[in-house]
Amino acid sequence: MALYEHVFLARQDLAQAQVDALAENATKIVESMEGKVVKTETWGLRSLAYRIAKNRKAHYVMLEIDAPGEVVAELERQTQINEDVIRYMTVRVDGHEAGPTVMMRKGDRERRRDRDDRGDRGPRREREEGENN
Repeated sequence: MALYEHVFLARQDLAQAQVDALAENATKIVESMEGKVVKTETWGLRSLAYRIAKNRKAHYVMLEIDAPGEVVAELERQTQINEDVIRYMTVRVDGHEAGPTVMMRKGDRERRRDRDDRGDRGPRREREEGENN
């Protein structure tokens, strides 16, 4: 069986429980056709680069799937019919990442950056003051 990553964007006005239900529905579709969902990640409500169907934000969900191609075709068909999903994309991958994906680690980077004391602001400020005098 092949490995896939399926990401879909749900409308911004949905509650988190409804988004979880969409992910569960996608999991049922895959498992009913002899496939397997390896991992499900909810990336949360994020801003879109441009407005899609009057939505400025969307709930992002990613599924890592181990299934044959016809399962993915059925999943995409069902996703396309659903009015709550505004965009989706399925990509075949060579292997799934171990641990959290880059999108989940992004918050860790921001927290580390906040704690990081760079210390390079002091000398630069002194240099600028010296140039102005």
